[in-house]
Amino acid sequence: MKYDVVVVGAGIAGPIVARNVAKEGHSVLLIDKKPAIGAPKQCAEGINIGVFEKHNIPYDKRFINREIYGARLYSPSGYTLEMRYSRVSGVILERKVFDKMLAFYAARAGADVLPRTEATDVIREDGKIIGIKAKKEGEPIEIRADILVAADGVESTIARKAGINTYAPPHEFDSAYEYEMLIEGFDPDLIHLWFGNNVAPRGYVWVFPKDEDRANVGVGINSDNPMTAKYYLDKWLKENNIPFKKILEVNVGVIPVGGFLKELVKNNVLVVGDAARQVNPMHGGGMAEAMEAGAIASKWIVEALKEENFELLKNYTTEWWEKDGKRLERVLRVRKVVEHLTDEDLDVFIQTLSGIDAEKIAGGRYSEVIKTLLKHPKVLMSPRRIALLKELL
Repeated sequence: MKYDVVVVGAGIAGPIVARNVAKEGHSVLLIDKKPAIGAPKQCAEGINIGVFEKHNIPYDKRFINREIYGARLYSPSGYTLEMRYSRVSGVILERKVFDKMLAFYAARAGADVLPRTEATDVIREDGKIIGIKAKKEGEPIEIRADILVAADGVESTIARKAGINTYAPPHEFDSAYEYEMLIEGFDPDLIHLWFGNNVAPRGYVWVFPKDEDRANVGVGINSDNPMTAKYYLDKWLKENNIPFKKILEVNVGVIPVGGFLKELVKNNVLVVGDAARQVNPMHGGGMAEAMEAGAIASKWIVEALKEENFELLKNYTTEWWEKDGKRLERVLRVRKVVEHLTDEDLDVFIQTLSGIDAEKIAGGRYSEVIKTLLKHPKVLMSPRRIALLKELL
């Protein structure tokens, strides 16, 4: 078996790369170790509506569970901050269908797709990587390729085998635990987020509605916490008198929120998505970031194949860091400061901010919001809060 490009991993980034490269007439193989692409999911399934047009993905009701019109944030003492739009601002996906459809779009563009095929190693010849070893439904196979794409998740086998340093200490990851369950009493047109050091250390509890009375209800916390994410989620359900006897699904996952790989390309191997830790460190979402990285990577793969010059692949690293890397590093800086906020600080900030301020935060315009906060009397009374906020300017 020989291809121009082999993509390992059919989450979000992998199928985007496979589709874009195959569309340009190159031979592409997309493999995934799961027997059913998209399952099990490890995701809260919320995404901004803008990604569909940006990445040429059909707005297909088969994988859109619910359209969302904004968000409501809750402070530790119960103060709320709401952003509500008159238009659809995001959607809650059905990832099991969405991921499979992304693989379908790649297949329709010309890529071959093999589920239940697990990459186990790279093949080297004269010191150069020329393909992968894999197990297809348990049977060993070898696949040769000019370019490999490691889109195989946080513990990327291919990146590691290719000699790319993907190590990060446990503190740089979050642990997430989620129930898809029956739940009532929450506006199903909004996503809901609860903050607080006793609610979700370094993270938040979320309710992402999938129906009038069904939602993804989960929590993300720092992975080196002595207690588990499940402990915090069950505690929150109990404290809010939410019965958890009607659970339809349990999902667990690890989220890389502590920084990004500096080296995204090594010779003819590229790393994208969670494998490259391309995740928003503030909210832990990675789908939009994976799509963007996949689009940039595929552009340079096509150029490298067209020019028969694999040195061009390095431009993926350069362009990603210029476009997304710098922005996400600023977000990471904010996240590290937010880690030091007390519950009282969170109460004050949520009381003080307006929906427009929250919209600016969601759009990454942190400095505008910080300047507003620094003028507020409740902030000016606290030298510690002033010092924390000034760190971000």
